[in-house]
Amino acid sequence: MTETFPIKVIARIRSDFSEKFGIPRQAGLVEEATARIVFEEEYRNPDALRGLSGYSHIWLIWQFSKAIREDWSPTVRPPRLGGNTRMGVFATRSPFRPNPIGLSCVKLLSIDETEDCGTVLTVAGADLLDGTPIFDIKPYLPYTDSHPDALSGFALQEKEGSLTVDFPEHLLNLIPQEKRKALFALLKKDPRPGYQSDERPYGMMYAGFNVRFTVKENTLYVFEVEQKSTKQGTV
Repeated sequence: MTETFPIKVIARIRSDFSEKFGIPRQAGLVEEATARIVFEEEYRNPDALRGLSGYSHIWLIWQFSKAIREDWSPTVRPPRLGGNTRMGVFATRSPFRPNPIGLSCVKLLSIDETEDCGTVLTVAGADLLDGTPIFDIKPYLPYTDSHPDALSGFALQEKEGSLTVDFPEHLLNLIPQEKRKALFALLKKDPRPGYQSDERPYGMMYAGFNVRFTVKENTLYVFEVEQKSTKQGTV
């Protein structure tokens, strides 16, 4: 019989990512993308954050809320390896795990008092879907958490940041000015799954806009921008 323990949701992320497609593959890859951490009412006590302002980065422990399954598999197919090679689940950061728990290191930009949500944290570089439940927050300690000589296994090869973005001005003007820098950074990372390299059209939801594009060789071409209904969680 599997032993279980209760765990509480202390906060939720409010980000510009309303769909999984296009979310950065790892935290910190796109620091231009900001998000807000809004605490559940029970945990809106500023004393719980006393001293946090002295840290530049924090760890978020959260739930893969869109990847919850009753069963689990000991192996998964990492997109990094083309989606065809199976690796042990504990050798990957796949969301499909015995416990769907994620771990992200993000940059702490500010701690603000608000009238409607109490104390709110603004962070940069989060790789979380809007509304994702957060279980815990811990400070990042560089003297013990950083290991520059650590091995990266099969994830060693870095493919991010290789694309040139062709974004026609008349389409770019549809995007709010404050969202453009982050959107460009996301597109440059190539939002397509790691096992896709074709020229088919793709659509990425960001900040309430569906940005449609194709990729040819090393250039991403935006050909359509469609505004969707504004989400409550958009930051």
